[in-house]
Amino acid sequence: MGGHNAGDYASRFTVDTMVEEIEKSFEQSPVKILENSIKIANRKLREKASENPSLFGMGTTVVACTVLGRFLQVANVGDSRLYVINDKITQITRDHSLVEEMVRMGGIDRETARTHLDKNIITRAIGATDTVDIDFFNVELKRGDIVLMCSDGLTNMLEDEEIREIVSGQKDIIEKAQKLVVAANNNGGKDNIAVILIEPFAEELTHDGGLND
Repeated sequence: MGGHNAGDYASRFTVDTMVEEIEKSFEQSPVKILENSIKIANRKLREKASENPSLFGMGTTVVACTVLGRFLQVANVGDSRLYVINDKITQITRDHSLVEEMVRMGGIDRETARTHLDKNIITRAIGATDTVDIDFFNVELKRGDIVLMCSDGLTNMLEDEEIREIVSGQKDIIEKAQKLVVAANNNGGKDNIAVILIEPFAEELTHDGGLND
């Protein structure tokens, strides 16, 4: 969480803890695996913060997913996002933020929310409370879909349609990610920019660019 103690430490610690817990899990359900790893990361982050005054108040958002066949399982806490991009861009996750709550309640519109003074106030985070409330989503993917996970350092700088145009305009997935970061920085780059792109059906591409059945 930008502006809070040790936000970079909280982010790295959460990722490392989740990876460790996922790798040793005996659970079969992807949702249960993600849920357990996030809850354990939250507990351990709270313990770290209580042991060191310099870490007090630290926290982080998290978005995570796994692809099994055509199905995408997603978990999120905070305002980092997951999108599915093809001929359109669809935000799968819901922001846990004050302005998002205001939008849902009809207090402000979506456009106003983008520049609202309180847009960085989040309502859920890893490390914020002893228990963590996690949202889960199940998405059926289709060929050509690209999955984007990103921090608000990207989405605060670029409109959704700008993101779609950049992702759709590049052939190489590495170039897609690089172009997103460059564009966000060119638009102000006011926060750390995290970008992960996934092409779920990339292995199905043949040498001539077609798709196997």
